[in-house]
Amino acid sequence: MLQVENTLFTIVMLAYFAAMLLYFAFIAVKKDALAKVAVGLQALGFVLHTAALVCRGIGAGRLPLTNQYEFATAFSWGLSLVSLIFVIKFKFPVLGAFAAPVTFLVIGYAAMQSREVRELMPSLRSNWLGFHVSTAIIAYGAFGVCFVLSIIFLLRDRMKQSGFLAQHIPDKEKLDLISYRSASLGLLFLTFTIITGAIWAERAWGSYWSWDPKETWSLVTWLIYAAYLHLRLRRGWQGRAAALFAVVGFVCVIFTYIGVNTLLPGVHSYA
Repeated sequence: MLQVENTLFTIVMLAYFAAMLLYFAFIAVKKDALAKVAVGLQALGFVLHTAALVCRGIGAGRLPLTNQYEFATAFSWGLSLVSLIFVIKFKFPVLGAFAAPVTFLVIGYAAMQSREVRELMPSLRSNWLGFHVSTAIIAYGAFGVCFVLSIIFLLRDRMKQSGFLAQHIPDKEKLDLISYRSASLGLLFLTFTIITGAIWAERAWGSYWSWDPKETWSLVTWLIYAAYLHLRLRRGWQGRAAALFAVVGFVCVIFTYIGVNTLLPGVHSYA
């Protein structure tokens, strides 16, 4: 099954790369047919991606969510899922053109990690693993889409005005609203991530919170997005300032995921 997973992983990378090129071509030549093919190819890649994760889980005999390779693969899966939902729901293929490179970079990062299957540490042998990591994947995916939407918002005024732009990119008010919804989804699932992690930590190590670097930066990320939503709801804060705030939030997400493991090792260093 692990050999099948390796083959599927390669196909998925190629599918996401091809979808990214088609999204770019759609913007360059302004042909709606290219967007439909790009969305279809991304959807196919997502299905095969899901199959690859299932094969990894069967081959490893556990949930495939316990090391850098597995989490990066799952992170890119979450990005692909959430971006597909938003592209289809809002009929917004231009979002795919911005989200596809992020998805491809994350799965490319996964490709550079060791794929060795190792025995689980005792602290990881818990049913809470699935709840904790799966909610983190959806949260990171939603924050990634929020980041992409904020970039589109910031660049919209610099784009050449045309019928194509008006047809395929929502106005700034709607972009701002979609970004808000994505951030709300991300914060909800990050809250679940922190809660399940605290319960798991108490059962594994006897303490709900130990100020481990990963815990601390997860809390920092949660506070940034909570402040973002609070300012929007209570102060009517939106537009460029909110978009910049969301970009900073995603930088924090990336640091929590990659930077903490690299620079600030702790009990989460295995992930």
